[in-house]
Amino acid sequence: MHKAKDKLDRLGDALVNGFQLTALFVIGATIVWSAAHDYLAMIETGRARLDDILLLFIYLELGTIVGIYFKTDRLPVIFLLYVAITALTRFLAVDIKDLSVERVLVVTGSIFVLTLAVLVVQIATSRFASATEDQRGSPGVIG
Repeated sequence: MHKAKDKLDRLGDALVNGFQLTALFVIGATIVWSAAHDYLAMIETGRARLDDILLLFIYLELGTIVGIYFKTDRLPVIFLLYVAITALTRFLAVDIKDLSVERVLVVTGSIFVLTLAVLVVQIATSRFASATEDQRGSPGVIG
């Protein structure tokens, strides 16, 4: 009975790892595909606006998240915060002419709160990280 449970546990682990690996490749390929599509659109128009450049940074940060997760099996929360900050900054840069003062304050306040969250994650990581996490050099990871 114990052998059967061990075999099922190993099979379950293998299936989960296989799914995780497949999903990471699909997500990574989708990020590359989307970034390439948007970059080619920028080349077609002959210029890149600020919102285009910020969009490329979002793709870069998403790719970094996938890369870190692939290498360490840990979710780099700090990069999710960076994506959110960059997305809100992009939104603000693109739509500021059409936004009410209240909305501008809400978006900038949100950016400020996310920036404080980055600070908290950085401090918590530096204070409470184990020796192996310090060696990896990946701040703000959960796993």
